[in-house]
Amino acid sequence: MRGTRRAAAALLMIFAMLLAGCSSSGGSDTAESGPVHITFWSALRGSQEVVDEYNRTHTKIKVDFEQVPSGDQGGWAKLSNAARAGNAPDVATIEYPQLPGYAIDGVPRDITKLLPDSVRRQILPQAMDLTTFDGRTYAVPVDIEPMVFLYRKDLFTKYGIPVPKTWAEFETSARKLKKADPRSRIASLFTTGGTLHMASFSWQAGGQWYDTSGETWQVSMDDAPTRKVAAYWQRMLDDDLVRVEPSSSQQWRAHLRSGETAGWLAGAWAAGSMMASTPSGKGKWAIAPLPQWDLSKPSLGTQGGSTFMVTKDSNRPKEALEFISWMVTSPDALRAKLSSGISSAYPTVPELVPVAREAMDTSYYSGQDIFGLFHEEAKLISTQWKWGPRMVSTTSSGDDGLARAGAGSGSILGALREAQRRTLPDLKSLGLSVTTN
Repeated sequence: MRGTRRAAAALLMIFAMLLAGCSSSGGSDTAESGPVHITFWSALRGSQEVVDEYNRTHTKIKVDFEQVPSGDQGGWAKLSNAARAGNAPDVATIEYPQLPGYAIDGVPRDITKLLPDSVRRQILPQAMDLTTFDGRTYAVPVDIEPMVFLYRKDLFTKYGIPVPKTWAEFETSARKLKKADPRSRIASLFTTGGTLHMASFSWQAGGQWYDTSGETWQVSMDDAPTRKVAAYWQRMLDDDLVRVEPSSSQQWRAHLRSGETAGWLAGAWAAGSMMASTPSGKGKWAIAPLPQWDLSKPSLGTQGGSTFMVTKDSNRPKEALEFISWMVTSPDALRAKLSSGISSAYPTVPELVPVAREAMDTSYYSGQDIFGLFHEEAKLISTQWKWGPRMVSTTSSGDDGLARAGAGSGSILGALREAQRRTLPDLKSLGLSVTTN
């Protein structure tokens, strides 16, 4: 935990320099007639329905919404450009890995004093920890996605394969499945988005890619826990126990539908995605906890999840945060979001789990209480992890290396080391003192 506090302190030092004056600007005391209007950008599905519900039920604040594309080349780039021009929206969505980088760039506002304790107390502590650095909060988490294992229950039953509880059992199950059906594999090793998956696995194993000593950043994407994780997946790759393919690709979906890929290691959100994209799998799939390295010391990382920030450009930070607080904590907000379609995203406010459960038709998973599972697994998310200042470039570099490793050129550990090497110039360009272990 000392490393976590040192990393948070280093982030805070940078934020303090870049965000000086931001948290106190933009008051909302100016008298004006009619409701206050704030702007909101988001790529999250259901945002329009949420805004419509808010505007229908609130008179003093009205929200003007713009749907933006997801990802670095879409909404993130648009937000960065707007912030540089000084006209970012009042409220914007950002994912956990990208938040530290945007904070260093001065995009979000320090909302520590604005966020009511009554709201903070409702949110899962592990989620707040990912948006808070040395006691200063820069975003409000709306969902957090503990890693789980989606698997073809019918195939596991057919071939007499037990659901693995440990990673050793997972490898044994993978070998049994391949022997029973040479065309089938237990899961996929992704060549796009794979770096974030490796981060989640390393997180679970006790890895810490970013740490600090004084004012020096220590970057270690090949620390001992990560080397253990990389060696495990390298063996799974070398022994042809996993399928290698891009995530969310048509070929990957086709393998899921056919049963040639019998499992998916992903965040809780994936349960809804499976239902929407693979309707023919109804009654065939089930969800289990992610395998553990040590059942006596269970731990988890996350994969996915979003936050809401009040930007530094907002002239209405109090009203913006009032809207965010409603989106994150209100049952009506969650119902409006879920009216747009299937979602299994785990809300950061545990008291909203019954609302999510009520909206979910779990017949796809044979009536399994998947939100009950997510609720228990979310408690296992480790608080030792902090994302680095430039995860966009880190993940891009890592994915390039993983694609080469999947094609037989290079290794998984080599891909992570190359991602680290290519990340260092970005960190140094921020004026950081950086070392590697």
